[in-house]
Amino acid sequence: MLWFVVLALVFISSVDVEAQCAMCKATAESATENVDKGIGEGLNSGIVYLMVLPYLLLATILVVFFRKHIIALFKPQTAEA
Repeated sequence: MLWFVVLALVFISSVDVEAQCAMCKATAESATENVDKGIGEGLNSGIVYLMVLPYLLLATILVVFFRKHIIALFKPQTAEA
């Protein structure tokens, strides 16, 4: 119950933060001033690339460690009498 309250308080209290590095912020600001779509699309692609890699790494590690359990889920169960 305590975890639920703490989690609820974390989600309720929101703080505005600046999470971009100085180079990304400067590039994004100059792209909006120059109305250059290529820079913005490249920046977005880089962000997605950096976001996907940790998830793929985690999924690979989980599959390697739990492959016996995954294989057991798809094996047909034999009826023991």
